[in-house]
This record gives sequence, structure tokens and C-alpha cells, in this order.
Amino acid sequence: MTNRDRGWAGWLAVFGAFLALFCSFGQMNAFGTYQSWYSHHQLSSHSQFSISWIGSLQLWTFFFMGGPIGRLFDAYGPSPVMLFGTVLLTFSMLMTSISTKYYEFLLFQGFFFGLSVGSLFYPSLAAVSTHFDEYRASALGVVAAGSGVGGVVYPIMLRQLFLRTGYAWAVRASTLLSAACCIVALVTVKRVEGPKKCSGWMDVKMLKDACFMLLATGSFFICLGIFTPFFYIVNYAEDRALVSQNTGFYVLSVMNAGGVFGRIVPAILSDKMGRYNLLMPTSFLAGLSCLVFWMLAKNVIAVMGFAAVYGFLSGAFISVITPCVAQISDINEIGSRIGALYTLISIPSLIGGPIAGALIQCQGGSYTGVIGLSGSSIIIGSLFILACRLRINRNICARV
Repeated sequence: MTNRDRGWAGWLAVFGAFLALFCSFGQMNAFGTYQSWYSHHQLSSHSQFSISWIGSLQLWTFFFMGGPIGRLFDAYGPSPVMLFGTVLLTFSMLMTSISTKYYEFLLFQGFFFGLSVGSLFYPSLAAVSTHFDEYRASALGVVAAGSGVGGVVYPIMLRQLFLRTGYAWAVRASTLLSAACCIVALVTVKRVEGPKKCSGWMDVKMLKDACFMLLATGSFFICLGIFTPFFYIVNYAEDRALVSQNTGFYVLSVMNAGGVFGRIVPAILSDKMGRYNLLMPTSFLAGLSCLVFWMLAKNVIAVMGFAAVYGFLSGAFISVITPCVAQISDINEIGSRIGALYTLISIPSLIGGPIAGALIQCQGGSYTGVIGLSGSSIIIGSLFILACRLRINRNICARV
């Protein structure tokens, strides 16, 4: 264990980053609850294709801003960026609570909220990465579990509050909880300072790094399909009359609960067996689970089983991808490289949800095309991850 793996400052940063991801990315994981609610209430006159653009715009903004936010982290540290994210998250959700028009949801819940999530997510992960060497993946796995816990808590909390207090006060209550978590994160998330190194906003060197580009290409295809089940599993269960409108959100909570374990257990194992050795097979199995388990899920038990398994396997990608980037990066480039990766995969994150919605419309409500696209794109991405792992070390038995 290295000196940087022993410090209390590192574990305090882990705690604060856990809370930051709980209230930001965890709340974004709960968009399926919003989509189900909007389709029967505020945006009932709009198609699923149209509503899905709100969640996709969240993801695109979150991913696309990764590069600039990573550069700001490298230049100024986590505190200024996370303060901006805290203020913007509070503002965007309060405005969402009073929104009634489609363009208002796109602006406040789509663009502004997505930007606030990025401003909390990237500095948290990058700061924690600077505190750990040997157990970096384990620490980041605990942090990433915050998004999974948030993905469990927010759907249940929001659905119950929607019914008891109404939509507006439900969103305001979630805003209060999120703001409290952000304040704790602001106090506790700090980074280890490395030697100062001047660099521009665009690091051309990373584009020439074959390992980084293979990893980014694999992530591109994976992100084309990995979020689709989170967006549509509730609607799938409700449209098939497997669950009622008042209980469908539990399917999403089960998926996110699986993601809690998927973010922690694989991350800990990856420190022992190699991060790339774990990232590739879990990604492949996530795609395979869509093509097999989701495609054949015809009753509530099967759907719940798929949700748990897929949540676990997709959670492994979300938690292990960041230490994989850090593993092939200099300490002064961690923030910018993590951000650059997410910027590169912003496009599939933007179009994945709407493409799925369009497929459902074109197929008259059938989810076969959506499931096929989601599963196959994840599998294709896992093959690029395999190519990256083999480029680092061709020895199959090596810990990579």
C-alpha cells in the first residue's frame, strides 16, 4: 500500500464524492421515473420519442462538457467547479419544478441539469484518483456506488412524493436533499497537487494514443446502448401490463440497486485481477443480457431478474472505465483525459434514447428493435475494449 493510499484526506474525498454522485448522476439515473410521469401528465400530448430527448440532452451535455470541465479541474482544482455545479443544480431543478412547456423541460432539466451533473461528477472522480494508486479502482468504485444508491432512492422518493405532494413539491424536496449533499461534497473533496504543467485546452497527444482511442471507441459504442434500459425499462414493464403505473418505478430501482453492487464489487476485483481484464467481459455480458434476458422477459419476475443482472453488469462499466483512463494517463492529465473520453462519447449518449423511441414508434410499440440495438452496440464496444487490453499487453494471463 502506497503513502497516498493511506491518507484520511483521500477517504474524506471518497465520502464527499459519493454524495456528489448520489445527488447528481444518481438523480440522472432516475430519469425513467420522470419519463413515465411526463408521458401521463405534463407532456402527455408528446410521444416517447420527444420526451426521451430531455434525458438524452442531459446525457449529451454531461458527457460533452467533460473535456472543458476536466481542463478547469486541472487548472483550478475541484472546489470552484463544484461550487458552480451546486448552484446550477439547485437552480435547474427549482426551475424544472415550475416548468410546464416542452422547451422549458429541455432547457432546465435537459441542458442546465446535465451541465450541473458534469460540474460535480468529473471533479469528484478526478480528485479521488489523485489520492490513490494501488486501490484507485476500489476507491472509485465506492464513489461510483453513490450514483447507484441515488438511482435507487430518487425513483422511489419521487414517485411517492408525486402522488402525495404533487409534482412541483416533489421536485423541490429532491432539490433540497441534493443541495445538502453538494455542500458536504464541497467541503470534503480535495485533490493531491502534482507538479504544475502548462497545457492547452486540447491535448493532441491523447488523440495519437492508440490505447486511449481504442478505449474511447469502445466506450462510444457501449454508450449508444447502455442507457437505453434505464430510459425504457419502466415503460416496457407498464406497456406489457407486467406492472401498474404506480409500481413500475420499482423496476428501475431494482436495476439501480444492482448497479450499486456493480459499481463496488467489480471495482474491488479489478484492483486484484486487472481493470481491463474485468471491463471487457462485464461489458460483453451486459450486452448479452439484453439480447437474451430482456428479449425473453415476458413476466414480472423475468423483468426484475434482468433489471438486477443488467444493473450489476452496466454498473461495472460505469465504475471501472474511469480507473482504466487513469491507468494510461499522467497524474496531471487525469482530469482532462477523463473529460475528453466523456466528450467523445457525448454523441451516442445524445442519440441513443431518441433512436430507441423512434424504433418503438416505427414498430408499433414493439421493443424488439430497441433491445437488439442496445445489446449489439454494447457487445461491439466490448470488442474494442478487448483490442485496447491486448495492445497494452498481449499476454492473456497478465494483470492489466
